[in-house]
Amino acid sequence: MKKNFNSVVRLMTEAAGYLWEKGWAERNGGNISYNVSEFKKLFEDISPLSVELDGGVYVPSLAGALLLVTGTGTRMRDLASDPMANMAVIRICDDGRHYVILAEKPVRPTSELPSHLAIHDFFVQSGSSSRAVVHTHPTELVAMSHHAPFLEKDVLGTLLRSMIPETYIFCPKGLGIVPYALPGSQKLAANTLEELRSHDVVLWEKHGVLAVGKDPVEAFDMIDILNKSAQIYLRARAMGFVPAGLTPEQMEELKKNFIPF
Repeated sequence: MKKNFNSVVRLMTEAAGYLWEKGWAERNGGNISYNVSEFKKLFEDISPLSVELDGGVYVPSLAGALLLVTGTGTRMRDLASDPMANMAVIRICDDGRHYVILAEKPVRPTSELPSHLAIHDFFVQSGSSSRAVVHTHPTELVAMSHHAPFLEKDVLGTLLRSMIPETYIFCPKGLGIVPYALPGSQKLAANTLEELRSHDVVLWEKHGVLAVGKDPVEAFDMIDILNKSAQIYLRARAMGFVPAGLTPEQMEELKKNFIPF
């Protein structure tokens, strides 16, 4: 069924509601973006509400693209009641470095815009079917990022995929780790993009998680599955034992039966 713009807005608000209900979106925590370039005709006659603003990264493949982005300082819990007061449609300028705001209200996009832009640019370059980016603060995953041994390459991703079969099935490439960097910085954007090339989801040390998908709800599902594994691990440790996890043989069996690559 072909999407219309209202259905895209509903997916944004649905995902935002899940993040709030989970307790992962305190105050104005987290952000979502969605490539809505297929709806350009709806915005052809709308004059920009801003001068050209610096997007923080160079994204030539996004020139002319439209993104629906949650606003800086806005709350996920408010999206459902008044979506367009808490989100902005932005158009990337032809130079690939600036953007303008197209909306009834001048909502400035999230401060994490550089990471979102870099990832959407990569989607276009690579021909990916992913069109949505979700960043949020899952309590258990963020807690685990404060433990240095978990931050070694593929340590935490392998551990979490062994906690429950669904995690291995739906997150077969695991969890990439990005060392702490200033929120909203170009360094964070570049490091995140690098990890997404080989992982399903990225954990920002001491900060949060970022996932991608064909829509925001699919991206949320990826984080939800991984955080369930984190909860299982931490509950087991709280009960006084280290969980055994799936064996390599059991994980290989899952790979052969459920993962098509």
